[in-house]
Order: sequence, then structure tokens, then C-alpha cells
Amino acid sequence: MKLSSAAISFVFITLLIFAWRLLNWVWLRPKKLERCLRQQGLTGNSYRLLHGDFREMSRMINEANSRPISFSDDIVQRVLPFHYHSIQKYGKNNFTWLGPKPVVNIMEPELIRDVLLKHNAFQKPPEHPLVKLLVSGIVSLEGEQWTKRRKIINPAFHLEKLKHMVSAFQLSCSDMVNKWEKKLSVDGSCELDIWPYLENLTGDVISRTAFGSSYAEGRRIFQLQKEQAHLAVQATQSVYVPGWRFFPTKTNRRMRQISNEVNALLKGIIEKRENAMKACETANDDLLGLLMESNYREMQENDERKNVGMSIKDVIEECKLFYLAGQETTSALLLWTMVLLSKHSNWQACAREEVLRVFGNKKPNGDGLNHLKIVSINPIYIQFSNSP
Repeated sequence: MKLSSAAISFVFITLLIFAWRLLNWVWLRPKKLERCLRQQGLTGNSYRLLHGDFREMSRMINEANSRPISFSDDIVQRVLPFHYHSIQKYGKNNFTWLGPKPVVNIMEPELIRDVLLKHNAFQKPPEHPLVKLLVSGIVSLEGEQWTKRRKIINPAFHLEKLKHMVSAFQLSCSDMVNKWEKKLSVDGSCELDIWPYLENLTGDVISRTAFGSSYAEGRRIFQLQKEQAHLAVQATQSVYVPGWRFFPTKTNRRMRQISNEVNALLKGIIEKRENAMKACETANDDLLGLLMESNYREMQENDERKNVGMSIKDVIEECKLFYLAGQETTSALLLWTMVLLSKHSNWQACAREEVLRVFGNKKPNGDGLNHLKIVSINPIYIQFSNSP
């Protein structure tokens, strides 16, 4: 069967357009963006075909992880070695390459403030397609959509509402400490890797405070989201080829399986709550209950307007965000706080004395937490080398 000249021309033009777009994606556009960034006074590595700075980032991370941590050194060299090197070489405002995409890094407070406040000028970049399987929700919204969603979510995080969750925090912490006490030797000491415990602690707290009576299902969601986060990080550490997410690779299949299971679990929990609300049963004081109550109230107040409230899919995404925003960040904060307190025993003694003075042998409560001055979020930013 012979192809007509028109068909051959069509195939040729299609291939030519594809080749042009590919060339533009991997070389022409990145080099144009690099010139623009340098004209604005920013500096960074020259663009390298397709991979950008990925290979150098991976090499530096592997080298840093191969050495023991020394707390006498700047810990940033261990945690973010490539960015530390870029700051030393190019200054606080620079750019790096994630594949063919440049990323501008800024450290000046005024510039950071402008980015956070000028939403129209500095819009959020498109999400990695595979990362969307992990989480989206309010973090991916812009403009009016973001404003509406935040209005619905805000009441769930009101300070007075959060105070009611202190008992759940205390219960999770007690469970963890009891496990530690069981491992003590006869002389009252033992060696522990506390990182897994702290990871489980924050997942446990989120499960209790976000889902309350659905705690067991919440724990399963935590485990799945944790695995999904690791897979998402792996996906972002390599160049993403458009359309690659549709290939049935082992990682792609597993990420979709996890996403489907998490969505199904959350949908089941949410539908139970909806049925309970329709039956006028007592509302739950967990985050999900508060979120759904606020959403229902918003829809009732604007019953003549469409698309005001959140759909089940929207609520699911916000629940997934509870885990992503609170689990890893909080466990890392707790770990480094304990590391610094163990290194600076004078602060540790003052913190222990304050807790015993405020609470004694009683369980912590919301009102008592307000009286803590040393054991608060502020000391995280204190120079621990100073005297208390």
C-alpha cells in the first residue's frame, strides 16, 4: 500500500512539530530563561542538557549521607548540601535547575514577603502530575478559589477548637513514653532510635485528632500516605517526561493503587459523617467533623449560590493534606528539638523545671500550655549557645 504525497507530508510535518517542541523543551526554552534570570541579576549554574542540577544534587546528598553527623558543623551542609553550596558560590538569591526547569531561591525577608503577599504576580507553579496523587487541596488553589476554601477551613483550626484536642495529644505521647519505659534495662537506661517512634507519634496524633472515632482507618491512611510520600519524592528527583505517568511502571502502578485506597477509605469515613449529620447526631470535635460542620454551614448560608461549598472530593484532598502538612514536619521538629536539648543540658534542665512547675503530676491542658515560656514554639529560633 503506497502512501499519498499528502499523507507523507502530514507525517513529516507532525514529526517536525514534535521535534521542534522537544528541542524547545530540553534546550531552547531553558537557555532563554537562563538569559532572562541573569539579566535580572541572579546567578547559578549554567543549564545542562535535560538533567540540569539533578546529578550534582544526588552526588552531594549521597556524599553527605555517607558521613556521620557532626553537630559542631553547620547542619545545613548535611541536610541541604547542594543548596548550601549554591549559597556559598552564588549568594543568597540564586537559581538552580530541576531538569529543564529553573527554580529561583530567595532568602531575603522582604522578597519572601512580596512573594507570599502578591498572589497574582507570583502564582503557584504547576504540580508534578504524580505528586497530585499524594496531595493537592488548598495548597494548589489560587485567587478566589483559595479564599473560599480557606474561609471554610479556618474554623476547624480555631485555637479554642484545638484546645479540645490536647487530651488526644497527651494520650499519644503517653503511649509512646510507655513503650520507651518498657525497654529500660535494670539500671534505668537504654539506647533507642527515636526517629521511628516520633514518626509514629505524629501519625498517631493526626489520626486521633483528624478522624477521632475512625482512628483505626486513620492509622491505615497514615501508613499509605507515608509510602506515597516516599514514592512522590523519588518521582520528583528525576526528570519528568510529559506523559510518563501513563506508563504502567511499578512506581506508577503502586502510586495509583495507594491513591485509590486512600480515597476509598476517606470517602467511607466522610459519608458516615454526612449520614450522621443528616440524622442530627452529635457532631465530632475532630478536624474532619469541624471541617464538615463549617462546610455545611457555608452551604446553608449560601443556598442560592452554586459551587460555594466543598464536594466530597475536595474534603478528601484536605484530609490528605492534614497528613502531609503535619506528620513529617512535626516529627522532624520534635527530633531536632530533642537533639538540641540533649546537646545543651542547661536548656534541658530549665525546660524540665518549667513543665514540673506548671503541671506537676497532672496531665497537660490547654490553659496550662499558655503559661509555658521556655517550652514553646519560640525557643526553636533561639541560639542555643546562649545562656537561658
